[in-house]
Amino acid sequence: MADDALVERPVQVALARSVTRLPVGEGWWYEPKFDGHRIVLFRDPDEVVLQSRTGRIVTSAWPDLAAAGLALAPGTVLDGEAVIWNEGALDFAAVQARAASAVARARLLSLQLPATYAVWDLLAHPELGDVRPRPYLERRALLLEVLADVGPPLQAVPATNDRDLALRWYEVLQAQNIEGVVAKRADGAYRSGRSWHKIRHSETVDAEVVGYTGNATHPRTAVVRLPDGGRAQSQALTAPLSRRLALHIAASGPGRRARTDDGERYTTTGDGLVLEVLAGTTRHAVVTVVRAR
Repeated sequence: MADDALVERPVQVALARSVTRLPVGEGWWYEPKFDGHRIVLFRDPDEVVLQSRTGRIVTSAWPDLAAAGLALAPGTVLDGEAVIWNEGALDFAAVQARAASAVARARLLSLQLPATYAVWDLLAHPELGDVRPRPYLERRALLLEVLADVGPPLQAVPATNDRDLALRWYEVLQAQNIEGVVAKRADGAYRSGRSWHKIRHSETVDAEVVGYTGNATHPRTAVVRLPDGGRAQSQALTAPLSRRLALHIAASGPGRRARTDDGERYTTTGDGLVLEVLAGTTRHAVVTVVRAR
């Protein structure tokens, strides 16, 4: 494979924009939307490297997935979601705990609740190189070929062009904590930005962290910049979210004192950490955090 056919890190991932109903018509394909952490998997010649949605290297948090990825041919690059099944349903709290853990604890957690990699796209093929410009259906066929002899925990997500079946997924799979459904054009290339459509049971927006309250090593709440430019404080953070924010604070260096739009004092921190918050809470002084990106 030629060097110019390689997919370089970090990858700017494709995203989905929220819609109120699934698109109708010829040329649409639908996939269940899994509730986990976005991961791009690179099978390098001698190792597997895992990248988060924001471009961070997160291999150490997912040792089970990194080990499983060694079964892939070098030159393969996949896009999907790291998820954890627990008693028949997706356990997002377990995903958050894993993502916020140090190396030794991540290994222990991987033995207690192993992760699954729900794969929905192929970005690079071991023989064909970068396949992102190719149509979705062609990439999908290549993905199934690449994963055919690999098996769990690397698994392709289901896909259908039957909208009625996709709507049944939307209703029935909610009991397993499947978030919703993503729609993609059959002839669509893989490109960064929001080229896909999604419907979800709970709509959220992305908000960038600009500060925190509490101790730098144990932040109590996050202060976020909302899509309209306003600043708001989060509810009390869960332990995994607090640890994730503490890592970000440590990497960002010392902050300064500031105030939210409602006059609450907080300490600033650097850019780069994005939290997903419930859309319905962003008109209030306190927002509800769903996850860290």
